[in-house]
Amino acid sequence: MSIAKRLPKGAGKPKAAEPYLPAMADKARMAVMPSINGAAVIHAYQGNLMGKDADMRVLITQLRDTFTEVKGGDLHTLEAMLISQATALQTIFSSLARRAQDQQYQKHLEAFLGLALKAQAQSRATISALVDLKFPRQATFVKQANIANGPQQVNNRAATEAHPEDGELDRNGRTHAEKSEPEQNKLLEANHGQPGGRMDTTEAQTAERSYQAVETVETGHRAKKP
Repeated sequence: MSIAKRLPKGAGKPKAAEPYLPAMADKARMAVMPSINGAAVIHAYQGNLMGKDADMRVLITQLRDTFTEVKGGDLHTLEAMLISQATALQTIFSSLARRAQDQQYQKHLEAFLGLALKAQAQSRATISALVDLKFPRQATFVKQANIANGPQQVNNRAATEAHPEDGELDRNGRTHAEKSEPEQNKLLEANHGQPGGRMDTTEAQTAERSYQAVETVETGHRAKKP
């Protein structure tokens, strides 16, 4: 008997690739959906609340309804959630604080009291988040203050002003590469009543005889003692 006759039927042919199943793609898309992820976690942890037979599809629908509300600007569900969490944390704090007072050993008292204070801190943080959600904080824009001990040149530009390219002029009529004179030097050039028209900052000016009527006392009227 020849070898070809001993081989099973189809043994020499290459194996065909498995067809791509649409169900695999559907599972991959569902695995990254926020509503399905959230519903899966809720379903896993809510067994001691409503039982293990909670409908997964209803959980997904409820989450998607909340997504639609938040997208439209309706935050009443999130506000209710934060209020319930803050109240629950306050209840946990009160229960643990009372249990800490009933302990006879110091380490047990510290353990219960530490957990109570952690619950209190979480409740306060939840209330702060609720206040920020109801009354968003207004952004404050503070003008930059340039303070330095010595010569300094700072070119402050408005946030909406584009940087001029080479050869273009900015709002002060200067090119981008041109060095601007510091504003402090303009005060020195102003007329402050000095003879040279410049503020006296270094050496003294030459003395002049402004009042001619006042002369030096003559020799005969000086004191006898030197």
